[in-house]
Amino acid sequence: MSKFSRMIIYPKDVAAITGKNYRTSWSLLLKIKTYYGKESHHVVTVDEFCSYMGIDPEAVISFFDY
Repeated sequence: MSKFSRMIIYPKDVAAITGKNYRTSWSLLLKIKTYYGKESHHVVTVDEFCSYMGIDPEAVISFFDY
């Protein structure tokens, strides 16, 4: 893991990880925000995404280290 790993996950990242299209990934991030009680201007962290999806955070973080 690099020293400057990202904490925030974006729809483009979700699309690449899940194989879904951008719009579906954006919708998934909205569901995650609702699940965690976040407001529209809040962001979704990698840990929140992994917890919601049941994915190992190390796998997602290593995905960013391209």
